[in-house]
Amino acid sequence: MYKNTNFSLWCDFIERDFLDREFSDLIKDNTINGATSNPAIFKTAFSSSSSYTNALLSSQKRHPKELYELLATQDIKIAACKLLKNYANGDDGFVSIEVDPNLSDNTEGTIKEGERLYNLIKMPNVMIKIPATKDGFEAMSALMAQGISVNATLIFSPDQAKNCLDAFKQGSEIYKKRYPNTELPKGVISIFVSRFDRLLDTTMSQKNLPKSQIGIMNATKIYHIINEANLPNVRALFASTGVKGGELRGDYYVRELMFENTINTAPFDTIKEFIKHDVSIKNPSSKESVESFFGVLKNADIDINLAYKELLNDGLKAFVVAFDEILSSLK
Repeated sequence: MYKNTNFSLWCDFIERDFLDREFSDLIKDNTINGATSNPAIFKTAFSSSSSYTNALLSSQKRHPKELYELLATQDIKIAACKLLKNYANGDDGFVSIEVDPNLSDNTEGTIKEGERLYNLIKMPNVMIKIPATKDGFEAMSALMAQGISVNATLIFSPDQAKNCLDAFKQGSEIYKKRYPNTELPKGVISIFVSRFDRLLDTTMSQKNLPKSQIGIMNATKIYHIINEANLPNVRALFASTGVKGGELRGDYYVRELMFENTINTAPFDTIKEFIKHDVSIKNPSSKESVESFFGVLKNADIDINLAYKELLNDGLKAFVVAFDEILSSLK
């Protein structure tokens, strides 16, 4: 469906029964060629699916985090095995697992956990997902230097993206010096989209400005930055592309961000809506148009830098809460 564009659609959902049924069908039909997960996704899966009941009953003596990692890494390995053919053919085939979000300000702890999760799963097409914080950037570089692919998550601002690019470039250069004749590990920069509009659409409406645009324009701005860096093993990934409420079509953010050389990771319901219709690659707004848009926001006293900080803090907190609630439920 997306030949010669290097556009990829990944599934932003992991659950054991789903992996055996709909997930496998999506891969078979060439609808998706990758997957992502996060603590909130696993929290939903563990609490709502009976497929984990036996594993939970037989593992009650394990420490909650050990039990979480057992269940999560099993699911990630199942997904990685199903995507291995894509990976072998150079058609993405990656699945991401996130480090404990409580480690977002702990470089050494993030590196050790990333290494451990990667070694537990033992699959070449696993990406370690790391929040884009100051300590996270150092960990990204260190893991990539070891040949471990990295998904940089919770990207809201252009500065975060630039720091990720620096980390990926540094890690790739170290790896290339160590192993000059091997393929570079891959990096994706996960730009969150819809949360901007949920935060600011009311303000936009009050100021007679177009709704449901800030997330797309911000993502486009970061897309240009990533493309201009021209790192062959790094791509932009658009995340947080699900739609809440009935004002927008369910696949709105996927369709609007179908740019060449990008990935879009979407919830299953969004994917189902997306495949109902014919789609085509879009040309992104020019850098000049994007800058003009943000100039309008500034003139309207909408502080985008404040939004960057608020959304990052909220995102970090939400992942921590979800992770801690998982562990509490497994005690």
